[in-house]
Parts: sequence; structure tokens; C-alpha cells
Amino acid sequence: MRTSHALPKTLLATAAVAVFTASAALLPLSADAATFRFARSADVSSWDIHAQNVGVNNALHSAVYETLVEYNSKTFKPEPQLATGWKQVTPTQLRISLRPGVKFSDGSALTADDVKFSLERAKAKTSNYAVYTLGIDRVEVVDANTLDIFSDVPNLVLVNQLTELRIMSKPWAEKNNALLPKDIKTSDEPYTHRNTLGTGPFVLKSWTADQRLVLAANPNWWGRGKFAGNVTDVVYTPIKSDATRTAALLSGEVDFVLDPSLQDVPRIRQQPGLKVLDGAENRTIFLGMDQFRDELQNSSVKGKNPLKDVRVRRALYQAIDINAMQRVVLRGLAQPTGAIVARQVNGWTPKADVRWPYDPAAAQKLLAEAGYPQGFEVDFACSAGRYINDEQLCQAITAQWAKVGVKAKLRSLPFATYFPMIQRNEASIYLLGWGVPTFDAFYSLQSLIRSPGAGGDGNFNLGRFSNPQQDALIERIKKETDTATRNGLIEQALVKDHELISHIPLYNQVIPWAATQKVEIVHRADNRIDWRLLKVN
Repeated sequence: MRTSHALPKTLLATAAVAVFTASAALLPLSADAATFRFARSADVSSWDIHAQNVGVNNALHSAVYETLVEYNSKTFKPEPQLATGWKQVTPTQLRISLRPGVKFSDGSALTADDVKFSLERAKAKTSNYAVYTLGIDRVEVVDANTLDIFSDVPNLVLVNQLTELRIMSKPWAEKNNALLPKDIKTSDEPYTHRNTLGTGPFVLKSWTADQRLVLAANPNWWGRGKFAGNVTDVVYTPIKSDATRTAALLSGEVDFVLDPSLQDVPRIRQQPGLKVLDGAENRTIFLGMDQFRDELQNSSVKGKNPLKDVRVRRALYQAIDINAMQRVVLRGLAQPTGAIVARQVNGWTPKADVRWPYDPAAAQKLLAEAGYPQGFEVDFACSAGRYINDEQLCQAITAQWAKVGVKAKLRSLPFATYFPMIQRNEASIYLLGWGVPTFDAFYSLQSLIRSPGAGGDGNFNLGRFSNPQQDALIERIKKETDTATRNGLIEQALVKDHELISHIPLYNQVIPWAATQKVEIVHRADNRIDWRLLKVN
């Protein structure tokens, strides 16, 4: 079975939406309520909804915490969730009407104060979600079920940004001294790290990190009886080993594997009682590089940083045979790219997507011109089990770089320790995958290319690349209200990035999901389960 979705290429208007029209089937909860058992390679790193903006966390958080707006799983257009609608009162004032009668899982009522608190919490210094609060100047409560979001400048993608800003109970956070998000760079554990209180379809029943996570149906969920799902219990098991995850599916120990091993996918497709759903993800895999330090850590080059030289960055780029990676390491489940955004994302342009050609001889020449005819040693950090065949990919890149004289000292770390490490800027070269929840290229330009600053600027520019011309372009995009002009500026920024090589783009990930035939699930380009529609027969 193969599933794919056509995603919007233009920005979504923020016209008034008066009624909740979830186009997914509005059916009552089935009498045959079921347990959903699933696995993937990595575990959630924290249950604090503003601590770490990574896909694994966001996917699981969405089972317990909800947002004002959610994407429809079939059209990927924003539709109301905790909101019933929104209206653009002025270019900088968005009025949100809240769904009446919504309760948190402890029975307390959701109010506009909770929403205001949550949006402001997402802007805190320790939050990783400031990129989603871009343009939010202030939030004002109108009444218990209405609030206004004021922007400092008109923001054409604010409604899309709201799909990632989950809502927490203000009284609960106050009671448990959790007004600020957990700082993911430290080992501190506020109450919100292991405890939850949301409005979503499930509650967190238990969590033993890297071993087992159990969710139970939220008896107070407002959506009960409105969606087609029938799952009342979820058992999640993080299984790092590819072989063990596949074995768990084949034996019936789990019903679903979100990231099956690529080498096992053909076998699963042929297995009676199993199925594979796959399609292109809106996630680009790339390499980031330290372009800030005057001298790299743990490098053979002393007194300077070779990665600041665009000739060196291009040499590393052109030494990678991405087509060989696609065939051998990724088993064909990858779309080689020259851009830092995937094709489903608004602003993507073929002008930036053409890769610099694989050419080891040209790479060696560039290294010599930059003053490194014999190459150099450099630190290379890689995640192990976060992305499809990530460790094998890094090993292959290391071998290819060695052929042009660059001796990468590879170190692979598990998800839970890898991301805090690279966020502390402790890697010279690092692997990262970047999805685009807003389906708009500005999200990537601001997070990855803009010089680090306030309000989400450069929040994942971990190599601290900086270019004044690019910063100026991105600032113009941030404030531009004409869609055609804005898209032209995005194209300029992406083409310029292709020349500057702020990062080394590799490929857009193609994601296969593996499941038993009894699981009814919608494959999504953001690699997330729609918990509202999940059904086990």
C-alpha cells in the first residue's frame, strides 16, 4: 500500500473560520475500543511542551496536549482544534474564538487565560518554540472564550505557526512551579518534564525513559464521539535496534513501526498481514558546520577555522556522492536535494535545488586553493537512530571525505544526548534533519540561516553562520505582506544560500511506515500520527 499527499504550495489565508469542519469522518467512538502498540527508534526527551522543538517530542506531545489550530490530515490546510475559528480583525490583530466546554484531563475548564499563558510561555528564554511565536507582540484576553493575538508586523503564516503551540493549564503550572519551560541544555527536571495536564485525547499514564511509555484515554476529551478513532490505550516502546523493531512487528508484539529499517521494507511489503505506507516527508537532512569559532575544537588545524572558508564547505559538499548514498545507504528512499527546504514547502524553487556536482577532483582542488592540500582532521557528530539509517549515512560520508584528505573523527550519540550537545554548539560538523511544520520556507530561513538573535532568529543555526545580506533578506521576508513579493524574496534567499553553502543539504527524507493490516492510519508528510483518526480493528 502506498500513500502520498499533495500539499499546498501557496500561503494559507487567514480568513474568518466560523465552524469546525473537520473533514475527517465525524463518527462516534467505536464499540471495539482498542490498544495501539507502536515503536520507533528514539524516545521523547521531555514532556515539557516548550523545552525542545524536535519531531519525536512534538508527535507524542500532540496525543496529550492540543493546539488552537491543527492541520487536516488529508488536505494539510489548517482547521480549528481548541479554537472554533479565527478572524483577522486588522493586519496585526487576530481574534481567536475558543471551543466552549473544553476541559483539561483533571476536569478543570480551558480558558483564554490558559491560552495567553501558554503562548507567552513559548516565548520564554528557555523555550525552543520562539520560532513559532514570531511576530506575536502581545496576547490580550477579551473574555473567557475569546482572545486577541497582536503582531508587531503583519504575519501571513501566524495561523500555521499556531499548529505547533500547544496549550497548558496556567493554574497547574503555577501550582507546580513550572511557569518557565525546562532548559533542555541542562539536567534540571521541573515538574513538567515528567508530568502532564492537557486537553488532548490521551493522558500520560506512565513513562520510563528509553523503555516504555503508556497513554490512556482522556475521559474529559471534548473530541470523544466526533472522530473515527477507537484507540483507548497506547503503549509506546522505543527500540533503537532496527532488527529488533522489525522482529517486534513480525511477531505481533507491536502493531506499528514508524521508522522501519530500510533493508526490511521489501520483506515487510511481502509479508501477509502487514503493509507499508510511504511518501515524501517535508524534512530535509543536511550537515551543519561551525563557522563561528576562530579555531575549531579537536582539529589538526591550529589558529584558524577552515569551515569559515566557502571553498572548504564546497569541497566537503562536492566530495559527497549523494546518489550512491541514495542507492546503497537509503535503499532509494530519499530525494537528493540542493536546497534546505523540501518540495512541499512554500517558497521552494528548482533554482536552489540543483546540487553542486559530485566531483572529488574538484573538491581536492578547492581544498588546495584554501590552503589545505593534504586535507585536515575535523570533529564530526552524528545522531544514532534519530533519522533513517543516520549512523550508516555518517559512516559513508566519513569514508568519502577521507578520499579527498579530510579525516572526520566520527562520534555517534543517541537522540537524548545528541540534541542537547549540538545545541550547546559542541560539534564542528553535525547531522540534522529539519521539518517545516508551517509548510513555509521562512521557518527554515529564520531558524537555520538568520544570525542568532532574539525571537527565534537563528535558534537552530548551530554552526552560527552569519551573512548580513541574508539577514537583511530574511528581515524583509518577515515583514512583507504581499504574497508574490514575499515568495520572490524567499527564492532570492534560497538561491543565495546555495552559493554560500551555509549548510550542506543532502536529501529530503522519504518515510515508510509499517503496520499490521488491522491498523487504520493516515500517512502524513510531517511524520506524525493523527491521534484523532487512529483506529485498530
